[in-house]
Amino acid sequence: MSNPTRGKFTRLFNSIWYGGNPLKWLLWPAGWLYRAAVVLRRALYQRGMIRPVELAVPVVVVGNVTVGGTGKTPCIVWLADALKKRGLSTGIVTRGYGGQASSWPQWATRDSDPGEVGDEPVLLARRTASPVAAGPDRVATAKFLLGQRNVDVLLSDDGLQHYRMGRSFEIGVVDGVRGLGNGLCLPAGPLREPRQRLDAVDAIVVNSGSWGEGDVFRADLVPVRVVRLTDGATRDLDDFKGANVHAVAGIGHPERFFALLERHGIMVDPRPLADHAVIGEADLRFDDSVPVLITEKDAVKCREFAPENVWVVIVDLQFDGDDDERLTRLLMRRIEVRAGSK
Repeated sequence: MSNPTRGKFTRLFNSIWYGGNPLKWLLWPAGWLYRAAVVLRRALYQRGMIRPVELAVPVVVVGNVTVGGTGKTPCIVWLADALKKRGLSTGIVTRGYGGQASSWPQWATRDSDPGEVGDEPVLLARRTASPVAAGPDRVATAKFLLGQRNVDVLLSDDGLQHYRMGRSFEIGVVDGVRGLGNGLCLPAGPLREPRQRLDAVDAIVVNSGSWGEGDVFRADLVPVRVVRLTDGATRDLDDFKGANVHAVAGIGHPERFFALLERHGIMVDPRPLADHAVIGEADLRFDDSVPVLITEKDAVKCREFAPENVWVVIVDLQFDGDDDERLTRLLMRRIEVRAGSK
C-alpha cells in the first residue's frame, strides 16, 4: 500500500527544492557539509588516491545529479537498442532499489518478482533483450554479469556517483522542466553532487523542457502505446482524449506523467505515490469504472491483481532532430578507442 507520510515528506521537500520554500536556508548548513563530503570523495578518485575497478568491457554510466526521476531508465532502454543496431551486445547493471532479496547480486528477468529484485530491473528486462543484474554493490554485480554472459558493453543504470566502478563514457540525464531546482545539495536542495559535476560528463541528455544550453542532447518521453494489463489489449493514448481517468504514478516525478496525459487532452485525476511505492489492489480501485492509467515501472508490480480497467502507458525516449545519431556516434568513438587500447 502507499505511504501517506512518505508522500507528505516528498511534497515538503519538493516545495523546498523547486518551489522557493525558505526552509532551504535552515537546511543549508547540512547541505554545505554534504557538498564538501562528495567533493572530497570525488577528488580522491580524480587524484588516484582511490583507484576505480576497471572491468573487461567498456562501461557506459547513465545517471543524474539530482534526486528523483529524470528519465534514466528510458535512456538505458534507448542505449541498449541503439548499440544493438550497431552490432553490439549489452548487459545492464542496476541498484535494485526496493528489492528485498536475501542475497545479491540477482538476475532480473521479465518474470522476476519486483519485490525481490526491484521494479526498475524487471522493467529493464522486459524492455530490452539484454541480461540484467541487480545489486547494491555495482562492481560485484558487474563482475557477476560478466562472469556468466558474454557482452560487448556494460550499461550502468543510475551509476554516476558510483566512482568505484570504472567507466568509459558518462551520460548525465537532466529533467529539462525542473532543471537543478534551487541549485543546493542535499538536504537543502535536490543535488547529489554540485552543478559542476555535469561539466565533467561526456554527454548531457535533457529530458523535455528548456533547461540547458550549448551542446546538450534534447529528448522527450513519447507515448507509443497503451496496454491493458489483464489481457494485453493495445490502444493509442489519443484514444483516451477527452476521457476522465485516474492516473496512478509511483515514480520520482509523478507530475511529469500527469502532464503527459493532460497534453493529450485527457482529464486527469492525479494519484501520486512515493517513488518505488509498494502498490496494492486498493491503490488501483476507485468508486467508478473509468480507466486507470499507470506507468510502466508501476505496472511490473501489479500485473497479478490489476482490475480490468487498468492500462499501462508505454513510453520511449525520442531525441530531437539528429541528436540520437550525434550521441550514438560520440559513444561509438569512445567504445572503439577503448577497444583499440586493449
